[in-house]
Amino acid sequence: MRKNHWIVLALVLVLPALLFTVSCAKKEVMAEPEMAPAEEPVDQAKLDAEAAEKARLEAERLQAEEAERAMMAARQAFTSEDIYFEFDSSALLPMAQETLSNKADYMMHNPGQNVVIEGHCDERGTAAYNLALGERRADSAKAFMVNLGVDAAQISTISYGEERPVDMGHNEEAWAKNRRAHFEVQ
Repeated sequence: MRKNHWIVLALVLVLPALLFTVSCAKKEVMAEPEMAPAEEPVDQAKLDAEAAEKARLEAERLQAEEAERAMMAARQAFTSEDIYFEFDSSALLPMAQETLSNKADYMMHNPGQNVVIEGHCDERGTAAYNLALGERRADSAKAFMVNLGVDAAQISTISYGEERPVDMGHNEEAWAKNRRAHFEVQ
């Protein structure tokens, strides 16, 4: 029995070892090369059209920005230039008429804009007299612009008399700066 035992033990150990060494060799699998996806042909006309559209949109954007800057500059020029009057007068000087002509052009090209003309005076005279004089100055500027074709509904007037001086001095130079009509766009 001992001999059978050795034979069984040998078969159990030797047989798997033989099978392990004699087993099938691994087959090398040949993978087929992958085909790169076919690139679609470049449609140059389509690319050119897209580039042209981008350029057109950029040009329109730049043109709109330039128009906005020009509008802001015109508005700034409109409000920054006052007209001036002689002492105790609401008569328009030739220089004031030229300035008002330019302002009228601006108003006619911008019919949606409304403006307030502020009448101002120097400190000489009573408060009531200066309020009335400031109103006459604002009204004369408005009347001149309306005569040039500006819609009267676009213009309103107010008088501040001597209450809002530009120059706080008490001499002729300061008083000349304070005798004015100022324009504010609303």
